[in-house]
Amino acid sequence: MQFKGTVTAMVTPFGADGGVDFGALRALVERQVAGGVEGLVPVGTSGESPTLDRKEHLEVIEKTIEAAAGRAFVVAGTGANSTAEAVDLTREVIAMGGAAATLQVTPYYNKPNPEGLYRHFAAVADLGLPVILYNVPGRAGRDIPLETVVRLAAHPNVAAIKEAAGSVDRVSAIKNAVPDFTVFSGDDSLALPMISAGADGVISVASNVIPREMSDFIRKALAGDPSARAEHRRLWPLFRDLFIDTNPIPVKEALAAMGLLRPGFRLPLCEMDAGKRAKLEATMRSLGLL
Repeated sequence: MQFKGTVTAMVTPFGADGGVDFGALRALVERQVAGGVEGLVPVGTSGESPTLDRKEHLEVIEKTIEAAAGRAFVVAGTGANSTAEAVDLTREVIAMGGAAATLQVTPYYNKPNPEGLYRHFAAVADLGLPVILYNVPGRAGRDIPLETVVRLAAHPNVAAIKEAAGSVDRVSAIKNAVPDFTVFSGDDSLALPMISAGADGVISVASNVIPREMSDFIRKALAGDPSARAEHRRLWPLFRDLFIDTNPIPVKEALAAMGLLRPGFRLPLCEMDAGKRAKLEATMRSLGLL
C-alpha cells in the first residue's frame, strides 16, 4: 500500500488504577478516524512504549487495529534495542493480522555500527510486514547513516523512514539518493519544509489534539497549496508547546485539559510543572481548543 499523509503517533491512556484505559483508547481512535487522518501508530514513543509490558504492548496494538476497523492504516510500534525482541513482537503482530506496517526505531543505548543497524532492520523486514524505519538520534543516541538508509531501501519490505533528526537536509539527501523512497517528517514543526523537500507526510504528535486541522494542513501541503504556509504559522505555537517538556507529557496534558483522557503517566515520566501547563493551555485557548 501507499503510505502518505497524516499518521498519528497515538498516546496510551491510563486509568485510575494505572492500567491501560482501553475505553479511552477506542474513543481516541474514533476521534482520529473522524478527523480524517490516514494512519495510526500505537505504542511508539508517544505511546510510552518503554513502560508497557509485553502483554499490554500487544493488546494496545490489537485494540487499535480493532477500533480503526480498516478506516485508517495501522503502523504497529514493535521496535526495541534488542533485535530478538523486535522480531518477536513483530511476529506477534503479523499473527494477529490487520497491521499495515511496523515502525522500527533505531536500537537505543546500544549504539550499533552501520552493519549492526542494517542487520537489525533487515531481520525485522525479512518477516514480511512492511517496515517504516524511525530515525531519532535525540532518543536513540545515533543516526541511521544515509548509506545504511539507501542500503535498506533496496529491501523489498522496507517501505519508508520517519525522519525525526530535525534536519530538512536529510529529506533532500534521502530523496536524492533513492527518489521513490517514502519519507515522513517526524516533527510537526518541520512537516511543511520537509514536504517541500519531498517528504510524503508526517507522523504527528499534534494530530492527537487536532486531527482534523492537522490532516487538512498536510493535504494542503502535499498538494502545494500556498495556504498551507498560513496554516503552518497558525498551528506552530501548538507544535512548539507540545514539546515544552518531554514527549508525550505535554500532549497527554493537552488531551486531559480537553477532557479526552485521564491525566496519567508511568514513572519515570510525570506531569509538567504549573508554569509549563499554563503556557500550553494559553496556546490551546488561543486556538479555540479550550
